[in-house]
Amino acid sequence: MTTMRKRLLVTAIAAFWCLSPALAADYPTHPITFVVPFAAGGPTDTLGRMLAERMSGILGQTIVVENMAGAGGSVGVGRAVHAAPDGYTISVGNWSTHVLNGAIYALGYDLIDDLEPVALLPSGLQLIVARKNLPADNLAELISWLKRNQATVGTAGVGSAGHVSALFFQKETGSRLTFVHYRGAGPAMIDLVGGHIDVMFDQSANSLPHVRDGAIKSYAVTNRARLASAPDIPTVDEAGLPNFYIAVWHGLWAPRGTPESVVAKLNSAAQAALNDPALRQRLSALGWAFPQPDQTSPAALGAVQKADIAKWWPILRSANVKAE
Repeated sequence: MTTMRKRLLVTAIAAFWCLSPALAADYPTHPITFVVPFAAGGPTDTLGRMLAERMSGILGQTIVVENMAGAGGSVGVGRAVHAAPDGYTISVGNWSTHVLNGAIYALGYDLIDDLEPVALLPSGLQLIVARKNLPADNLAELISWLKRNQATVGTAGVGSAGHVSALFFQKETGSRLTFVHYRGAGPAMIDLVGGHIDVMFDQSANSLPHVRDGAIKSYAVTNRARLASAPDIPTVDEAGLPNFYIAVWHGLWAPRGTPESVVAKLNSAAQAALNDPALRQRLSALGWAFPQPDQTSPAALGAVQKADIAKWWPILRSANVKAE
């Protein structure tokens, strides 16, 4: 870069930061985009759309949900990372997109250095589910059947929460699974309901309505306690797979450099939305677990993300999980 270009860049950055307090004071003045890194219809998309609807009213501006699937969600996250740091393009993601992908994909960005945490969102508890005509009536029978058959398991993509959960299930049970990767949990669920794949490890928000309709079978929830909204589904401990606990936390992130006051305004709006009784009831009915109020801050999300990167990256790399 020439000396003149360096000076122009420094001047531009300085001008932005001088203007940013004024921009933040008026924020938002036009529609905001929530980038959901999966196809429409999955749990992250459902949560993002519910949140966008409530936050639109709180912020006084329309929030548009943009689905950008691909590479386990890394394409959509990259779209938000490279957007202007002005608070108008926000990344909606989860444990897989903002932790696991960093150990699996060659990302063109850094999950910590290139993003500003905004708010920790509810966690999706997983259900172990199967096509409705699979010949197993409980988890023990399912594991036995999977050991005898080369079953297919649907995931939201390589490195997704469902993929990693299935890998660990395979290791714990000695079962054999053939992975079928989709561009989101929504399309995978369509094929499970249609009987085109055998099993899924799926967030309850996506699978519970189909369980209630009798379109698929459910064997266990990957949690210490049963779902309040589905008390008939046993826990993994009760079903014979002790300590197989997995919860997929979600969050909001902005591009690095977004003014602190804008991040604070987005966080406040997200917290207000999650405290809305009607929204809480809708999410609770789908099995979402809410973080404690003191865990919804930008700092709390950043701490959870860093802790899980330190925990899961070595595990994934030792298991040689690679992008396909």
